[in-house]
Amino acid sequence: MPVLISLLRAVNVGGHNKIKMDALRALYGSLGLRDAQTYVQSGNVVFRSPSRDSARLQKEIQNAIAGKFGFRPDVVLRSTPEWKAAAAANPFRRRPDLDPAKLQVMFLAGAPAPQAAKALLELRAAQEELKLIGRELYVYYPQGMGQSKLSSSALEKTLEVPGTSRNWNTVSKLLEMAEALEAAG
Repeated sequence: MPVLISLLRAVNVGGHNKIKMDALRALYGSLGLRDAQTYVQSGNVVFRSPSRDSARLQKEIQNAIAGKFGFRPDVVLRSTPEWKAAAAANPFRRRPDLDPAKLQVMFLAGAPAPQAAKALLELRAAQEELKLIGRELYVYYPQGMGQSKLSSSALEKTLEVPGTSRNWNTVSKLLEMAEALEAAG
């Protein structure tokens, strides 16, 4: 049974769209998803799924959350091989001075259109560096995200595709969790 990683957008941020992680794991179980594990409080779930239809599964998760919690967050799904590929594609991975807490990966629901990808290159970033690779946008904020004028919402608006960002430490931890779940059979 494939292991998947789901990311919920804008969950438990600023006191809005609250979901307790034990309730989220139970919800995934009610959908027939197995061995659901969460990481931190922002809607990261690693689980096994009998379904290989990510688009259908994404909608099922969104509908179940809307029915149970009263709001519908965007849900981004990646298989373990897709997550591994995204981690391996990190264009900043060989930098010795990289602070992993300042590297964000925006996981997009789909690949941006060519004109949106071009518009991204035209954004004026102070010190931030952006690299779009497929359905992932890697953004390095050397001064920290809080100091940047280049917000996730501005990036998402430019790309015209919903997405959700995680810092590199979270990306690494979710990969570790997915590989451990795969190894457990």
